[in-house]
Amino acid sequence: MKRYIIAILFIGFLFTGCNEDIKSKQIQRFGSITGLKAEKTAYYKELHANAWPAVLKKIKECNIENYSIYLQKINDSYYLFSYFEYTGDNFDADMRKMAADPETQRWWKETDPCQQPLTETAEKKEIWTNMEEIFHTN
Repeated sequence: MKRYIIAILFIGFLFTGCNEDIKSKQIQRFGSITGLKAEKTAYYKELHANAWPAVLKKIKECNIENYSIYLQKINDSYYLFSYFEYTGDNFDADMRKMAADPETQRWWKETDPCQQPLTETAEKKEIWTNMEEIFHTN
């Protein structure tokens, strides 16, 4: 009987500990948009079909999860929509860490020329425009 009670208490502790970890994990969701040059569409798809392992590793090291990029043609223009979840505690520091990585910089030299920033973002010398989240449900 004692073993049974101890086992139940231990299992309860494990589940409680796991639930507390899940609850305490802060997740910030990010959506952004940029244009894609029509003549670069195939190359951009090819790059992402064979994403470089070092770049994928750096993304994880910088606390980015569930990263997706979607493509949509609207009228005669192509747009990329990205979504990711940030699970770290210092977004700016993690983004600086990623930007300082030589392999990521090399990747961006391939991907950036494919993209066509929205006007207001290009004026700031940036590529992706952050989007406002207006709805979310789990």
